[in-house]
Amino acid sequence: MLFGVPGLKRILISIFVLIAASVTIISCGSSNSSSTTTTHKPSGIKFRVFISNPLYPQGTTGAVVNTQVLNIVDATLDKLALTFFVPMSGISLQPSLMTLAPNGKYTAVFSPNGNSVAIVDNATEAIAVPTGSTSPLPAIALPGLTESLVVSNFATTAYAAVPTAPIAGQSPGAVVVMSLQTGSVSATIPVPGAHFIVLSPDGNHLLVFSDNSDIVTVITTPLIGTATDPRSYTTGFDRPVWGIFAGNTTAYILNCGAQCGGTVAGVSVADVGASTATSTTPVSAATFGLVSGSTLYVAGTPPGTNTCAGSITRATTCGRLTAIATSSMTVTGSAIITDGYHGRMQISQNGQLFIGSYGCTNINIVGGEVRGCLSIFNTNTGGVVIPPSNGNVTGLQQITGRDTVYVIQNAELGIYDTTTNQLQVTPANGNNNDGQIDVVGQPFDLKLVD
Repeated sequence: MLFGVPGLKRILISIFVLIAASVTIISCGSSNSSSTTTTHKPSGIKFRVFISNPLYPQGTTGAVVNTQVLNIVDATLDKLALTFFVPMSGISLQPSLMTLAPNGKYTAVFSPNGNSVAIVDNATEAIAVPTGSTSPLPAIALPGLTESLVVSNFATTAYAAVPTAPIAGQSPGAVVVMSLQTGSVSATIPVPGAHFIVLSPDGNHLLVFSDNSDIVTVITTPLIGTATDPRSYTTGFDRPVWGIFAGNTTAYILNCGAQCGGTVAGVSVADVGASTATSTTPVSAATFGLVSGSTLYVAGTPPGTNTCAGSITRATTCGRLTAIATSSMTVTGSAIITDGYHGRMQISQNGQLFIGSYGCTNINIVGGEVRGCLSIFNTNTGGVVIPPSNGNVTGLQQITGRDTVYVIQNAELGIYDTTTNQLQVTPANGNNNDGQIDVVGQPFDLKLVD
């Protein structure tokens, strides 16, 4: 559900329903037995990207089964190196959303089939076995779908926002706290409509953004499990949906405004523990963003003022990217990008900002324009590239030390050369000639784990 935007709400739900239900569909690629194995032996690859793949076919018949599958790509060679299977006793998993622990030890993997979270040990490339134990962690069951999952700094705890979690005597919604020592839910903190969460760099504060709300809930994590209520509340927002920490105690809060059923989009500065925001900078739209150097980039789709006049596309509806100087919180520039609900953003080492959305306006004109939900903004020149690919963007990953960004769009993995902002012309071994790695099944999310 997407904050009072019914069309986008249906799109998000359909993505997870497709993953959970389409166990007989192969959406792209062809099998390559020379590059896959079913053993649990670590790959030995030193620079890896994990890819969640809920519809990977197993066996000689190519039938799709309900088994957790993560593909591994060698991020130095841009080559599919190994597929490993992580069987879960008594539970069928189909991986989708992933999040990496800040220390790189674990990857948490959510499956909408059973609403379960599995914890993968990145070193062993298998389900994690806690220190002092000989048994792998069980899948952790959540009380509903999550679209937001984070792991604590030392990979001992994970948190998930579950907007539909049933709470006795209260409106649905909670933050579920998971122990990564026992593989179980250790606490359920009621927060009505909790949908997105952001953890502070020191791990002491968790920002919680709820559906159709103008309040940000702050959970002080050291207080969880004590007699003191860990929740506090900050007001003064307009449908806040995301936050970016500037240090441990100050955050930039993105107000979705009219796009999410509110009034005015903007970026607020808020101190953890304060009762209200200290300042707000109006912008066209704001659902996601990142900070690069001294600039905050914010993307969204403003309803009613989302024309594409002056852009390179023939679409009639477009989104907006806004640049804000963090020193003064003043707008320094803007650009027209593809529309939809923006929820993915990565910047390359040479300043190419990749912006992904879902529910955008796809264009597919034979012999003419093709475009989907990916935009690339050149932070050096201000130019915008809209690649000729249809479909939702569900994964973005900048490859450290290289002019390369991996993109999962329309269930296909593409490799972009950020010196040209195009798919690779001459891909590495094992790739197609169109700059895409041939991954069988339905790739959904991806994370650089080294």
